[in-house]
Amino acid sequence: MTTKYLKNSALIAAFLVSGSLYAQDTTGIMAADLKPFAPASSFRTWSFGINAGVLSPTLPFGKNDFSRWKPQLGYGAYIQNQILPALGIKAAFLGGKLEGNNTEPWRSGIIASGPYESFETNIKYSGSLSAQLSLGSIYYMNRKSAMIPYVSAGAGFIGYNINLTDRSNQVSEFKSDGNVNEVFFPVGLGAKFTVSQGINLDLGYTMNFVDGDNLDGYRNTPQDDKFSFGHIGLEFALGPKSKPQLATYNPVATMESDYISRNAMLKSQLEAERASNAQRLAQMDADWKKFLTDTDKDGVSDYFDKCPDSPAGTQVDGAGCPLTITSTTVNPVKVVITEEDKRIVAEAIKNLEFNFGKSTIRSTSYSSLNRVAELLKTKDFSLRLAGHTDNVGSNAANLKLSKSRSESVKAYLISQGANTSRIEATGYGESQPIATNKTNGGRQRNRRVEFTLF
Repeated sequence: MTTKYLKNSALIAAFLVSGSLYAQDTTGIMAADLKPFAPASSFRTWSFGINAGVLSPTLPFGKNDFSRWKPQLGYGAYIQNQILPALGIKAAFLGGKLEGNNTEPWRSGIIASGPYESFETNIKYSGSLSAQLSLGSIYYMNRKSAMIPYVSAGAGFIGYNINLTDRSNQVSEFKSDGNVNEVFFPVGLGAKFTVSQGINLDLGYTMNFVDGDNLDGYRNTPQDDKFSFGHIGLEFALGPKSKPQLATYNPVATMESDYISRNAMLKSQLEAERASNAQRLAQMDADWKKFLTDTDKDGVSDYFDKCPDSPAGTQVDGAGCPLTITSTTVNPVKVVITEEDKRIVAEAIKNLEFNFGKSTIRSTSYSSLNRVAELLKTKDFSLRLAGHTDNVGSNAANLKLSKSRSESVKAYLISQGANTSRIEATGYGESQPIATNKTNGGRQRNRRVEFTLF
């Protein structure tokens, strides 16, 4: 008996030592790094395990045919396919020996009776197919699975032979022409402990219900035989080390990690947009202020004034230079706006473009604006400019941008010789849309400067 216990202890120690050797294998993707609802191909779903432990011809409940049993070494192996994080299918093998005797009374004090002194059952093979249900990954707050409790149930076939020793110490075989073959039903519970990303320590206890009363070679009670296997073992995940095990996957931790990541990304994007908007507003202020300075008070901004030292009260043209006044009386001429005039203005509106978020006119708009300026000079028209925006941004910023853009167009036309007193410029912001602001096309139509000849 001492030798058998030493063998058991040595085998268990070997499992623990091998587990510690693999404990540093933490390379690859952690399960919490995956996105929620990741496909099964992102995981390692196959694994194999080896185990050893104590076999006994008894369970915590029910009566046995012999009054005493002896613990014996059992050993097993299995291969498992994890279908879902909580469900796996396991094909298992079990071997070992069962032993019991009637050398002592039953625990109730009744003397054991029967023709046999002891039995020894050698399990030649035992194969079963079971479903294993995990009860949940413990230690959610650390986003890892430290312990995974499970229960299992299945069915299989077992083959064994029995040596019986009678009261006169004569040994005989229960069946001399081969093994006893029967169906049995394993029902177990246990827990797996994560040693590393690809290795689990497996502790379990399995109750095996045999469909027959031949396991100990003696039919003493009106019930089928049963035996148990308490084991310790190691489970090794199969597949690339870069993938985590599906069996240790923690969906709650994955969803939490994804939420934290998305929240941080959205905060970063919001801060970037705020900084960009502040920069755009500062640039708009700078663009606007350069048009406000008028040193000689002639109504033409210094930015466009070609005669910045005009005397006070002098009438000037659009370039800020004094007008030549003649005494010639000219009969008033009726101003008529032709279809060609309207086409020139419409073309200028169509081709008018500004730099993004600014009031700076793009050079591609100059040629059509030049034709409008020439029209104002030659036909003495007046022009009303009205700036509009979409609803992106604050009301104040949009009103300021629309006013700045219409003033920018006015300033350009004046720089080309148009009379400043003949041009009105105002801005309405987002208050007068001509299309929906819910689409890109609609917002583009709302970003405009309207030209009205009169």
